[in-house]
Amino acid sequence: MRFIKLILFVLLASTGFAQTGYNIHFKVDGLKDTTAYLGYYFGESTYIRDTAKVDSKGEFIFDGKKILDPGVYFLVLDKTRIFEFVVSSNQNFGLETSTSDYIKNMKVKNDIDNKLFFENMVFNMERHKEAEPFIKIIQDSTLTDDKKKDAREAFSKINDNVTAYQDDVIARHPNTITAKIFKSSKAIKIPEPPKKADGSIDSTFQLKWYREHFFDYFDLADDALLRMPRPIYNEKLKEYLDKLFLQQKDTIVNAIKRLVPIAKKNQETYKYLVWSCMTKYQTHEIMGMDEVFVELYDLYFASGAMDFWISDKIKKNLKEYADRLRLSMLGKTAPDLIMKDTSDKLRSLYSIKNKYTIVFFFDPDCGHCKTETPKLVDFYTKDKIKLDVEVFAVSTDSSMTKLKNYIKEMKMPWVTVNFYYSAVGHYQKLYDAPTTPSLFVLNDKKQIIGKKIPIEKLEEFILNYERFQKSRIAKKA
Repeated sequence: MRFIKLILFVLLASTGFAQTGYNIHFKVDGLKDTTAYLGYYFGESTYIRDTAKVDSKGEFIFDGKKILDPGVYFLVLDKTRIFEFVVSSNQNFGLETSTSDYIKNMKVKNDIDNKLFFENMVFNMERHKEAEPFIKIIQDSTLTDDKKKDAREAFSKINDNVTAYQDDVIARHPNTITAKIFKSSKAIKIPEPPKKADGSIDSTFQLKWYREHFFDYFDLADDALLRMPRPIYNEKLKEYLDKLFLQQKDTIVNAIKRLVPIAKKNQETYKYLVWSCMTKYQTHEIMGMDEVFVELYDLYFASGAMDFWISDKIKKNLKEYADRLRLSMLGKTAPDLIMKDTSDKLRSLYSIKNKYTIVFFFDPDCGHCKTETPKLVDFYTKDKIKLDVEVFAVSTDSSMTKLKNYIKEMKMPWVTVNFYYSAVGHYQKLYDAPTTPSLFVLNDKKQIIGKKIPIEKLEEFILNYERFQKSRIAKKA
């Protein structure tokens, strides 16, 4: 199922072209006296653009004064997607078919792009039927590779035939939507690395070349690619950023900054690319990558670059989220926490002099906290001396009674305080800890070196950090 937050659709609503008007005439034998809908794709979603009444002869027209944005559209009847077609620069054409087989019976009037589009669908159905017996053999786990050889060769020839067909359409009709679809999935052939003067090979050549040519067949400034049955624009971005670059904040931000000027040639692709990257790094499984969100916010929203379309309310929400993330970015000195413990004494985070400090935010009523806290107790018991680590735990519930009971139940041996009795204000104004449990790892300078690390990975994380630090020192020596 294709879905996306409604807000994204509102934000990225298209601005259209300078031209005006569309008129698409349909005649579907076997259809009569009903309502048809004109649907379209956008990113990961589908939307309805227009409606039309189907007469007793199966004829109906979608028309409007504002030109349709280019891309792949579809016909909807009774909440069912019937068939797809393309809309490009020519928006006055006809499609005639019958309910017995919408695709095979399709006749296109006055539009080369849809003629190519439907011819390709028929061609693909024929090639798929041709390939079926070979696919069955290739997927048969009871057969040896030798017995699959002929089937693989036959299947490869069919694939070559499909590639040749697509290349021919691209060569003859390069500006059609159909050609753009073909090009979007066209494989990039990476050349062999050249030899250096000493006969050696540059091991980084192919990766650098691939990065440089990754979008050779994919125009980042073509908004038709936003309206495809598959969200290929977003998929292409994701593949480029996830697979071709080290997952490190500065590296990823620089990669995005290289793409933005290309997409900026078209306002639709410009805002879509920036927004997609923002949402991609809003929450990320790789520690520290949420800092990409902060950097992109500063570059494209705080700067006013996106003011031509972003609402004040959404911009305010983005700022609040970015500012919250800033509180606990890696390398930042963690703010001191001074709060009362169960003995009514103020305890300071900065009073802890161990090599490492774990700041642990929890809620006594949180089910997940009750699962994770015993793991932290086990880690502490095992590694407190070995790693020279201390835990500073903060209850996010104001009840001291609950806190005392929780400490007793969980056998928590470390410093535990109650956020309500704070000498430094609310913890959420100091740390990005909107949910519980939240965990931060600090070094001896109280710098944040890790966050949101699974407790079972804490020992491994700290040991890896120490190895990394030793390696850095050795390189400087």
